[in-house]
Amino acid sequence: MRNHYILIPGPWMGAWVWEPVTRGLQALGHQVHPVTLTGLGSADADVSTVGLATHVDDVLAVLTKDDLRDVIVVGHSYSGIVAGLVADRAPDRVKHTVFVEGFLPHDGKSMLHAFPELQRKGELQLIAENSGRWPIPDVTIVAEGQDLSTQQAQWLVERFVGHPGHTLSEPAVLTRPLAQQRASYIVCSKEHFGGRISEDVAAMRAEPNWTFHTINTGHWPMVSAPDQLVGLLTTIPAR
Repeated sequence: MRNHYILIPGPWMGAWVWEPVTRGLQALGHQVHPVTLTGLGSADADVSTVGLATHVDDVLAVLTKDDLRDVIVVGHSYSGIVAGLVADRAPDRVKHTVFVEGFLPHDGKSMLHAFPELQRKGELQLIAENSGRWPIPDVTIVAEGQDLSTQQAQWLVERFVGHPGHTLSEPAVLTRPLAQQRASYIVCSKEHFGGRISEDVAAMRAEPNWTFHTINTGHWPMVSAPDQLVGLLTTIPAR
């Protein structure tokens, strides 16, 4: 079966980060639409009006432009929230949502609500001090324990741009329970000490519409384990 995939990158990244996965899926005959979200194509772009809703609209525009249906929407990290909201807004077009080490959308809460209060305040201060962008992490933080070579970590950081800060603090708006979505969660095991994952993600294991899968790699599987990720993405919707 040939599928349509929309691939949404996590923070600091554009469509470029999905290149190995895009090639792998296309080689199998699938249609692939990697997305660069507003404000992440250039470090010089004005992001003062870019919020979470902007990024959701970016992806909805891809769906409607070519009248795509039965689409698998894949969101990594921050963009798990975007993917979940797109599926909520366009249930007639999205057949499956895949969260790759993704944050989950919760009605009335932002991504930063997943952080402890003191850390959340610190991140908001960093955004304010960096012209409204969430600054890129140091290469050592990107690489440490994440199954990346030094060269891969450097490649990522060199291409990162500061992430539009409002997207992290703007609350999600859901029209129906997240558990009702047909969804899969991909856990990257080297990201989690002792195998622990966040409580809100773990709670979805009990939902009949959700499946869970694991890749033995770090937070950036599209770089560290693209072939394994392609393999999972092509089998998940059929399960």
